[in-house]
Amino acid sequence: MERTGTRRLSTGVAGLDEVLQGGLLSERVYHIRGGPGCGKTTLGLHFLAADPQASAVHVTFGERPEQLRADFSDLAGALQAIEILDLSPAPSHLQSHPAYDLFHSDEVEVAPVFERIQEAASRLRPRRVFIDSLTQLRYLSPDPAQFRSQVLALLRTFTDQGATVLFTSEASGEAPDDDLRFLSDGVITLTLEADGSRSLEVSKLRGSGFLSGKHDLTLGDAQGIQVRPRLVPSHYGSRFEPQVINSGVPRIDQLIGGGVHRGTTTLLAGPSGSGKTTLGMQFMKEAAGRGESSALFLFEEDPATLLHRADALQMPLRGMLERGTLYLERVEPLHYTPTQLAHLLRHQVEERDVRLVMLDSIAGYQLALRGQDPLLELHTLSQYLKNMGVTVLLVNEINARSASELRSSSFDLSPLVDNVLLFNLVVEEGRLRKQLRMLKRRTGGFDERAAYLAFTPYGLEVEELGAGQQAV
Repeated sequence: MERTGTRRLSTGVAGLDEVLQGGLLSERVYHIRGGPGCGKTTLGLHFLAADPQASAVHVTFGERPEQLRADFSDLAGALQAIEILDLSPAPSHLQSHPAYDLFHSDEVEVAPVFERIQEAASRLRPRRVFIDSLTQLRYLSPDPAQFRSQVLALLRTFTDQGATVLFTSEASGEAPDDDLRFLSDGVITLTLEADGSRSLEVSKLRGSGFLSGKHDLTLGDAQGIQVRPRLVPSHYGSRFEPQVINSGVPRIDQLIGGGVHRGTTTLLAGPSGSGKTTLGMQFMKEAAGRGESSALFLFEEDPATLLHRADALQMPLRGMLERGTLYLERVEPLHYTPTQLAHLLRHQVEERDVRLVMLDSIAGYQLALRGQDPLLELHTLSQYLKNMGVTVLLVNEINARSASELRSSSFDLSPLVDNVLLFNLVVEEGRLRKQLRMLKRRTGGFDERAAYLAFTPYGLEVEELGAGQQAV
């Protein structure tokens, strides 16, 4: 026989179940806290609707049933099967108790509330209960000690009958909710940031581990609510052969020591127009020839412009898109958080078996970080992709003439990457030429000379290998 409180219940939100390592433990009490507009009610209703076979009760102290069904139209069908216990004050309340302000006397207000709750619990014997919110019940109690006793009695009314309870609160200076955290088996905090983004964090979960830290939360789309857990690279891994990935251009492969190894990160750095993205496309073209899929995330350039350039170089990116060997995504940095970008990558790697990923460029990616440490975020992404056997190309636009200058405007990338290819523009006999030089290769040796690149109607070519001239 299963021990009480060990069975897992889905919250109805797949990403949150992942954060909770499988869901909530049954027959326990969970505290959902946060300010207005952060998604507490939405989360609670998803929990009630997650199991249509289980009896469910929603105890509301504020919103009326018809308002709930109108506001949560995506859950309208499920809400019809849920018992909504409306404890919000009716207009007649002011007439029937003219001597009292609203929620003034516990003798007038509390007893009828508890009688109705106990009657519903006895009659329905629900398995899932959502109370929204206990902050309202606090205003009915004359002192904190009595409020604590009332809450314990209320929660025990349901859990003693085998129910799992979620309740919400709104913390404020006048009504702090620290005492409610001690009365619960788990605490989930929802936050609405100043920029409009939302996050979720679990700080307590008795009897179970959980994924710590802040996780992205979104509301209002077709799924109602979505949680995207933060990426933890050590949780992922895939067996792969340490294969060498080449560019398909023999002189370039000679320059870089035969190619880059699968599961490594390569930095393509240099000024605008020096060929960084083009060489990245060349690697993706070769991957398609091997039957592998690639993903290209553009943070700055328009996809139509990129495809036009690829056509001029006889690179079959359009055909790769049609065959599904290339995924091309234009990312507007200010519309994505680092966690959302990580989930885009995860989907491509885990669902479409992408083997090569290029981020173009790091400057655009930084805009999505919103003040977070760029080196840490890029390390997290790169380490995850490495664990999954994915080869990574990072495009970084800089003005550098030597290895000592290979640094972006705000942070040094060299500890993060396994290979570094430095592009430059040089002047030779009045002619502007594109120069490529390898500066670093952790997995072996390489040719220390520079190569001169040419973009022709027949594709990417190497004009010659030489020592190089003065940079522009």
